[in-house]
Amino acid sequence: MRPITRRGLLWGGLYLLLALLPLGIALLTVPEEPRGLLGATGVMFGLLALGVFGMQVVISGRHRWFAESIGFDNFLQFHRQTGLLALWLVVAHPLLIFASDPSYLEFLDPRDDTLRALALIGLLSASVVLIVSSLWRLQLGLSYEWWRLLHGGLALFVVLGGLGHALMASHYTAGWITAGLLVAVLMVPVYLLLDSRLIRLWRLRKRPWQVVDNQPALGDATTLTLKPEGGHRFDFNAGQFFWITFGDSPFSLQQHPFSLVSSACKPGQVAFTAKNLGDFTATLPEVPPGTRAFIEGPYGAFIPDVRSASGAVMMAGGIGITPIMSILRTFRDQGVTLPLWLIYANPSWDEATFRDELAELEAELPLKVIHVLSDPPEGWQGECGYIDKALLERCLPEDDDRREYFICGPEPMMNAAEGA
Repeated sequence: MRPITRRGLLWGGLYLLLALLPLGIALLTVPEEPRGLLGATGVMFGLLALGVFGMQVVISGRHRWFAESIGFDNFLQFHRQTGLLALWLVVAHPLLIFASDPSYLEFLDPRDDTLRALALIGLLSASVVLIVSSLWRLQLGLSYEWWRLLHGGLALFVVLGGLGHALMASHYTAGWITAGLLVAVLMVPVYLLLDSRLIRLWRLRKRPWQVVDNQPALGDATTLTLKPEGGHRFDFNAGQFFWITFGDSPFSLQQHPFSLVSSACKPGQVAFTAKNLGDFTATLPEVPPGTRAFIEGPYGAFIPDVRSASGAVMMAGGIGITPIMSILRTFRDQGVTLPLWLIYANPSWDEATFRDELAELEAELPLKVIHVLSDPPEGWQGECGYIDKALLERCLPEDDDRREYFICGPEPMMNAAEGA
């Protein structure tokens, strides 16, 4: 079993255990009036949904102590799928209860109890909006900044509102011990949400950075270099990323993740390169030197640990080259002598960011760079098309199960490369 698979199973088991805690606590109480199988199942689904939403808050808060070793991308995909599970549980919860006893439909009648009815309708609506706005943010025209604020606010409302609903229903939460345990468990994700959105930013205000250089790069990209204001440091591993906010305060809707491109052997300054994709990145060429910034991190498990004599293969698509540049620059500064291969895919030669420096790194490292163009110029002698199994068989030595592989780029490219 691969180490990352073992870690994934370990953290997945811990996630399941913690998500089941609200349900387990509720089962400590035996209700005086059983609701029958459908009603009891509906209640259990609601408590499980509460646990899943609580864990969604935990795993989305960029906490290094929780499963960072299995990779941010893996956790992002897991977060997406478990969010869908939470939505189905929230929808099934009232439907099963209403099916077991239609008289409970009166709970949604604002003429009977306005506050209760509005709270229940609000919780269901907030859960739906939370998931839908995340899955189809771009289609809905939501900017990343406003979506992030909406996401955090709705998550807080769903967890606190769900907790209040469970306590007021009191069917399985009667008694101060059960209620106290449930409150204590669900206050943890609430605190972690406040920590990631407020407390962490309050700490960052004492560690400002300053943009010292802004340079254009090939492929309609921009490279910004930053140095700390003061004596604080930023130690990171090659291949990691950070979140950055520009301005005089870290309290801003504008906070975006970027891969580091600088060498981990030179933590006195950091640099990142971003391609103009028409969103926040379009403003980066206009950021003048002297601009204050705040950076949070580092994060990510895209970290090389090349020990085998088989070396490592890196595959990049477009601006996905950025974390790999950090890795290669660090390898150069460390004097790495193990064999390295880089397969770098781009639509055209003009979009191959860092192509000139990669040629220099080939001379400084035991590195072979293979450029792949889907729209090559006339007379191109290199590889054409896309990264697939046939290309890897042509360009790489036979795998010996000890070589490391690093893949970064657009999702279709990553899927094709990983499959190959």
